[in-house]
Amino acid sequence: MTLRLAFLALVVLPFTLVGLPIQLAIVKLRLPVWQFLPAIFFRLLAFGLGLRVSLAGKPLAKGPVLIVANHIGWLDIVAVASKFPVSFVAKSEVACWPLIGIFARVHRTIFVDRTRRTDTRRTAGEMSARIAQGVPVLLFAEGTSGIGTHVLPFRTALIGAAATALTNEVTIQPLAIAYTKISGLPLSRSERRQIAWIGDMGIGDNLGAILRSGPKDVVLACGAPLGATKDRKHSAKRAETEVRAMLNALNRADPLPNDGEVV
Repeated sequence: MTLRLAFLALVVLPFTLVGLPIQLAIVKLRLPVWQFLPAIFFRLLAFGLGLRVSLAGKPLAKGPVLIVANHIGWLDIVAVASKFPVSFVAKSEVACWPLIGIFARVHRTIFVDRTRRTDTRRTAGEMSARIAQGVPVLLFAEGTSGIGTHVLPFRTALIGAAATALTNEVTIQPLAIAYTKISGLPLSRSERRQIAWIGDMGIGDNLGAILRSGPKDVVLACGAPLGATKDRKHSAKRAETEVRAMLNALNRADPLPNDGEVV
């Protein structure tokens, strides 16, 4: 833990202090290089937090892509952003969180107010605009986080609305996020609570548990791209089934259903 704190303090923090004003200017000026500094930041942060991220399955699809994934905790964002240039969809409360809210805004996160049903249309429009610009958008489709042993039903509203707004030209890419090992050994159920952000856990407690735990192996498994359909429930169910199958296989250390290999 001491070495991690030292790396975060001596490497990640100085990079953040120097890079944050630059990134704010880049985002404000809408320059096309807005993903460059965040990619470096999240790779450094992943290393500092002890994440060992590997990829499996199909490559990320080209063109307009909506990525739908399961959700375990805020570490998912670090793991994904260290490998893929994506925009995330997050609940509006995140924008107000100390420090994290700033990082979310400079990473051009799309915020959704889940207490307002009418906000779905606005959010879907913003997602569609970002996708149309060639930036993959990642939606944690369960609408909440879990312990990482199973996948909750995917919510259909934003999946269907974003696909419809792009006149069905968008590709839906299922993504399974699986934490498979700590210190080289398979996770027990109690160890999963050192990673997952569930219940009323505070971010300080969660961060402390993450820093105290050993190196954490996380696999990002891309499923076969799915063409969007006008039936949002059908699209969501297909993606949910694919993500569940991949997560189950990774948790059991079985081959992926799409014959993907971990690299």
